[in-house]
Amino acid sequence: MARVVVDVMLKPEILDPQGQAVQRALPRLGFDGIADVRQGKRFELEVAEPVDAAALARIHEMAETFLANTVIEDFIVKVEEA
Repeated sequence: MARVVVDVMLKPEILDPQGQAVQRALPRLGFDGIADVRQGKRFELEVAEPVDAAALARIHEMAETFLANTVIEDFIVKVEEA
């Protein structure tokens, strides 16, 4: 069984209010020196079959049509070693 990770982040030009709220809170909590925070989503998919080019293409299609809003979000698909 293999694990495929899909990381979804807002595009750089899109305002990230959650990230900004975290960034403003960090100094109050004693965490200084953080210039910017962007908040995103991580999906971990356990794949029953071997992850070949066809499986990755299918997962990429899934991410593009269901996991990410590609108008405002970018995503990266990567296979994690077992």
